[in-house]
Amino acid sequence: MKGIILAGGTGTRLLPLTAVLTKQLLPVYDRPMIFYPLNTLVKAGIKDVLIIVAPDYSGSFLNLLGSMLRPYGINISFVVQKEPRGLPDAFILAEDFLDGEAGALVLGDNIFEDDFVEAIGTFKEGGRIFAREVPDPERFGVVEFDSMTGKVLSIEEKPTQPKSKFAIPGMYIFDGQAPQIAKSLTPSKRGEIEIVDMHRAYLNQGKLDVRVINGGYFDAGTPDALLEASNYVKAHDFKSRFHPDIEKAIAEFNTEFKRLVSLRTK
Repeated sequence: MKGIILAGGTGTRLLPLTAVLTKQLLPVYDRPMIFYPLNTLVKAGIKDVLIIVAPDYSGSFLNLLGSMLRPYGINISFVVQKEPRGLPDAFILAEDFLDGEAGALVLGDNIFEDDFVEAIGTFKEGGRIFAREVPDPERFGVVEFDSMTGKVLSIEEKPTQPKSKFAIPGMYIFDGQAPQIAKSLTPSKRGEIEIVDMHRAYLNQGKLDVRVINGGYFDAGTPDALLEASNYVKAHDFKSRFHPDIEKAIAEFNTEFKRLVSLRTK
């Protein structure tokens, strides 16, 4: 399976922090935010990752991640999203990269404590999404379950009156149909194609699998959420949960950066 990280967008909820720096490069405790979704994929065994970036920040991502992980067999590619068109656009932009294979998409501002090794390793076809109970489901896509059977009854995007407290976090696994399904979607009233419409397309085929997760989860797209995520990451020693190859790559990057700085100051 291949991995996709959607790291475009404008980050307006984090202004003025994002006036000169994209939110996915803002710090979450001791490292840029982008390392957390990257770790989610790498820990699950994914070695080929496409990062979708906004035009103004493509150079920043390339400078940071262009060759950092290559010595460890982790291949990072980039594609520029000229304008935000909705989350399913990630699968359209990644069509050539996926080349008919399944893909796991994680949002660049989503931080997960859960391990997705089994969920990715056992995936065969259709779609697999996740649900987590949250106090503010109106900020998310929401899954309504049958209380007796656990069957999915409905999926809504940011409803004003949520039918449940189970949010759909920004981690999605879809098979090779995903780019074509994304292309078939009609933009919503806000002018974007919606990820919930992809969910419904797979649900209508009877091929949507929904799993509940329980670990720490943050959509770090607001100042409060960014601070809460940083505090949680520090308190729960997330560094120890990172894949060893990512930790080694960061350490080598830091050493080389310090060496170059030292040469410039001589």
